[in-house]
Amino acid sequence: MTASLDSALASVRRLEALALPDEQPNIEAPPTSVVYDVSFDTNFEDRNAFVTGLAKFMEEATVHNHLNKLLEEGEMYASMLYTWRSSSRAVPSVKSNEQPNRREIYEKTVEVLQPEVEKLKGFMRFQERAIETFTAEIKQLAHENKRRDFISETHLLTLSKFINMFAILDALKNMKACLNNDLAFYKRADGFLKRGAAVDAAAMQEFPALSLFLATNNKITLNLKESLEGIPSYEEVLATIVNSCVSHLETKSYMLPKEKHMLLKVIGFSLFLMDGTVSIYKLDAKKKISLSKIDKFFKQVAVVPLFGDMQIALVSYIKQTKNYDASKWSCVSEQAEEKAFVQHYNIQSKIDTIRTEHLKYISELARYNNEITTSGSTTWTDKQVQELSDLSLRGLHLISGWSTQIVELYAWKLLHPTDKYANRECPDDAEEYERATRYNYTSNEKFALVEVIAMIKGLTVLLTRMEVTFIEAINRYVHMVLQVFVQVTLRDAIRYAIKKKKQQLKIVLFAIRDTCVDWANGKEPADDPALRGEKDPKGGFHIDVSRRSVAPSTTQLYMCRTMVESIISDQAGKKSLRSDLDQRHIPDLEEFLKVTYFFPYMINFNRSLMEASDLSQLWYREFFLELTMGKRIQFPIDMSLPWILTDHILETKEPSMMEYLLYPLDLYSDAGHYALHFFKKQYLYDEVEAEVNLVFDQFIYKISEQIFIYFKSLACSILLDKKFRIECQDSQRIPFPQANRYQTILKQRHVQILGRSIDLNRLISQRLTNHMLKALDMAISRFESSDLTNIMELELLLETNALTHQMLLGYVTMDPFDSLLREANQSVNLPHGRITLHCFWEINTDFMPGWVYNSTTNRFVRTKLPLTEPATRESPPKGPMSFFYGTRALNSAYSTINSLHSGFLGHGHFSAMSRLLGYQGIAMIIEELLKQTNLCIQNTLQPYVSALMEGMPRRCQQPLSDYGASGVLGFYYAQLESIIQYRSLRTEVFQSFKEIGNAILFCLIVEQCLSQEEVLDLLQAAPFQGVLPRPYVKDGMTQEQAIQDLQEQYSALQLVPTISQLGTPMQANTARDCDLLTKERLCRGLSMFEVVLKKIRGFLVGDDKGPSEHAQLWLGPHPANGVMHVVECLEFHRLWSAIQFVMCLPLGPNEVSPEEAFGDGLQWAGMAFIWLLGQERRFEALDFSYHILKVYVPGSSETANQSGVNVRRMADRIRATQKMNHHIQAIIRKHMVSPNDTTEDVRYFPPPIYQSATSAV
Repeated sequence: MTASLDSALASVRRLEALALPDEQPNIEAPPTSVVYDVSFDTNFEDRNAFVTGLAKFMEEATVHNHLNKLLEEGEMYASMLYTWRSSSRAVPSVKSNEQPNRREIYEKTVEVLQPEVEKLKGFMRFQERAIETFTAEIKQLAHENKRRDFISETHLLTLSKFINMFAILDALKNMKACLNNDLAFYKRADGFLKRGAAVDAAAMQEFPALSLFLATNNKITLNLKESLEGIPSYEEVLATIVNSCVSHLETKSYMLPKEKHMLLKVIGFSLFLMDGTVSIYKLDAKKKISLSKIDKFFKQVAVVPLFGDMQIALVSYIKQTKNYDASKWSCVSEQAEEKAFVQHYNIQSKIDTIRTEHLKYISELARYNNEITTSGSTTWTDKQVQELSDLSLRGLHLISGWSTQIVELYAWKLLHPTDKYANRECPDDAEEYERATRYNYTSNEKFALVEVIAMIKGLTVLLTRMEVTFIEAINRYVHMVLQVFVQVTLRDAIRYAIKKKKQQLKIVLFAIRDTCVDWANGKEPADDPALRGEKDPKGGFHIDVSRRSVAPSTTQLYMCRTMVESIISDQAGKKSLRSDLDQRHIPDLEEFLKVTYFFPYMINFNRSLMEASDLSQLWYREFFLELTMGKRIQFPIDMSLPWILTDHILETKEPSMMEYLLYPLDLYSDAGHYALHFFKKQYLYDEVEAEVNLVFDQFIYKISEQIFIYFKSLACSILLDKKFRIECQDSQRIPFPQANRYQTILKQRHVQILGRSIDLNRLISQRLTNHMLKALDMAISRFESSDLTNIMELELLLETNALTHQMLLGYVTMDPFDSLLREANQSVNLPHGRITLHCFWEINTDFMPGWVYNSTTNRFVRTKLPLTEPATRESPPKGPMSFFYGTRALNSAYSTINSLHSGFLGHGHFSAMSRLLGYQGIAMIIEELLKQTNLCIQNTLQPYVSALMEGMPRRCQQPLSDYGASGVLGFYYAQLESIIQYRSLRTEVFQSFKEIGNAILFCLIVEQCLSQEEVLDLLQAAPFQGVLPRPYVKDGMTQEQAIQDLQEQYSALQLVPTISQLGTPMQANTARDCDLLTKERLCRGLSMFEVVLKKIRGFLVGDDKGPSEHAQLWLGPHPANGVMHVVECLEFHRLWSAIQFVMCLPLGPNEVSPEEAFGDGLQWAGMAFIWLLGQERRFEALDFSYHILKVYVPGSSETANQSGVNVRRMADRIRATQKMNHHIQAIIRKHMVSPNDTTEDVRYFPPPIYQSATSAV
């Protein structure tokens, strides 16, 4: 199946309307992965086809063909010189004449350097040929018989290009000092190898000439000037060239930046060539040239690029002239330089104008694009064609003008590097190139450069998208203008020439018409009265001018324009055809020349657009590399202007510039394209590519870090308490992060750099994931370097990271937060993570031995009497603030908030622990706590209890209340003397009981926190399980009906029925299981604290498997009366009564109370043991301290006993201890039934019968 060309083109055009799935914002230059260059420049190879043209201009076309080839060869040698790297520096040198491998080294040297030397020889021969050809042209034009002949504009421009080429080649040769070094190195090696061999005389004569040519500065200029001075009146031809350049500058008849700079350089260099035997000031006096106009241009544009990063001050050409007179030039003063920078090079003063031009143009461009898209018409009117063509030309002019502004500023900065006095940040030892680039631009200049580059590249993208439309319109417009001119406009001039019998004029006019005419239907209109010199009839003579999308060739356009120019030119004096023309026709011909001047650029629209937007020279630095004399192979990226501009945006974080971030990076694409297609040097492209790799890594690193910091700061600002923020405004302002346009950057999925398509979103996502992992790791490491009080800070850090992750997920693809947290916590493959293990470590090494419980505040605090060594921890992690709370202000604010939770362990800490550790972590910690508790009981507490029981009195009967509180206290003090004086009681024994009590309290508080979390889960899950509150019943509605309506209203929220209806059987079963687990979790009445207490009881007296080995130590022997021990001190409650007696003794001076040293955990352990042993009632009845309190009468005169113990203070302490004991028993009773409360163990006894009662009976 074959398709027609029209259908194929239509299919291709439809691809433009294809919507990409990502729809990313376009904030980069046009892609260059596939480069195409459509050029219609034939270089006059088709000149013989236009036999209808005048022979003179066909001969001139032949000359241009030859000259253009020389110019192309000159560009090749200019590229060779500019990119020349010294090979001799890399070649090993011979150390001495006795070196054994000397000949081998010389052979390799010749092999390496011979191709380079041949290039230098070819360059020398080329400049000789070029000078010879140029001087021959000048000599022909300066001939006395042809001095007044017409010289075409194209010919003058070609000669101007030659002069520019000589200036560039000579400057490049002077700049490359390594050329002569390479030649000398080669001559030394070649001379050694040819020693004693036959010598080629011609070759030997060429080497001295080449050495002299390379060693002499300005050798090409001197040779050219010497050749020109042998031509009479050559200065008049050069004056014509200078005037032509001035005219082009005045009328802005140039398109590309290099063309404008060429005109300026040609003027300066030509003045230097002209000034000799004939002074340029005399030529100015004779009005051959206008130095005042030249001085004006040199004041406006004082510095222009020469080649690459080489630049030249135009006044340097003037200062080198033989008859230099500073009084004639105002552009040579220092004030003129400063004024030139302010007026011409200061891009900040022009940025507003550029913005206005850009906005106006893209608005107009969008309007035309919308009209073309919505109309869908393939036929255009002449007006539309003209408007589109004018629009494309204006776009080229705008881009070219902005590019010119940038390269001229760059050239100025390179020629005027800064120093430490102009820029304080510039160090004393800064390199020349570093002072010219890195420290030579202000912040506003960098922003302006970035913005203008973005406008250039952005407008290039828009014009490239409309390239097909523009080319179609341009071809139609050019064809229309040309055909209207030759078929319609020239009719009056032809009629006049025939009528007045101007034969020469007639020949030229017919030659113009025949060269370009495209008659409708291929036939000339018959009976045209203009060809007979007659007037048109009253109704007019209609000529149907065809409309076709066919542009003329460059040769055709050249022939037409040159012949028209020859008619209206007044250079030939009396020989000029201008006098033969009717004056009414001259404006039409001049307008034609003016309109068609830019036709070659418009026809080659793609090439013109690429050249106008090319900013590759902002990267090249071969001139400054040569100045380092081999010390530097390449400059670091900190001195590279593309990275300087990109990094400036990243460092300043300016929101308005963020969307321009990718445009400076496109300068690398320009540089790489120029290296391959113009310099044709692979190693230059490799250097560009290497720098791009380094720059892009830095770019991804910095932009990822900034994005992470931005979203982290935003998350922390959102979570920060509003009232706290308001209260801090007086002392410290905590601002929200400045809004930035990172979202646009994050949407870039196929960024084009050096022809590569890069998924920027994916690379940033990877970095952000690493940053998130690092932040989580830092948070956990910070917790690991601190005690348990920092667990609330850890939870806060994890919460901020979770919110940061949630906000980032809107723009990038990242792993789930839970997965990242498990990876940072190292709990992916391990049962317990870093957080759980550190909590366990802190509980065992710091919390249990070093913290005491206060029942009043329900908090743990550090003991005032530490009996163990402080726990060893890792040093706090050091990292940027961004990994914690984002900014300095937020870090300070959150540090203040976190300090409120330091120094104690309360309900909030245990709630955070329960949320972070979960069921599995809590279960592990409690299990290990129970193991430590068992070890403490068996290994530490049991021996002490055994020893203390030995020190207890065998029998201790409660004294009568008749003795008073002081007597009772004295009795007990005497009975318990050995216990009171026991050395380890107030240290190791109390410490052991406190650790066990802390463990019991930890389990109790953790269970309370878990219960709260579970209740909250149940309340949140209730609507999804169909558990609804009792509704309000309106009048006329029953309770059942209200409940049914409410259930129907929220039926869609119930997960189990919905998943059962819409999901798979496996999903339905999973939903039912989860629903059942959620409902039954708190309905079973399970108590973790009860299990813990039973475990501890098992450690004391044994469990269902059998009694403990030391159960008798805690329970005592079986009572002799079969009921209980009344006066015997054989059970644990009697020992605890003694311990409690010691605890209640009033404190002496500088003594630390048991509460301060051991807290309420000491009582919790004792009372828990008593409860678990079933001795709580006996303890209440027989406790020593309680008996004292019963006997003590408040307000009595009893103050102290024989031992010096204050009875009142003793009673107060006993009363407080009793309250605490009752509180502990009440809490334990809530969770666990006492072993005494069993019906099987209840025995009934008759009331005792006293003897007195019996005798009375």
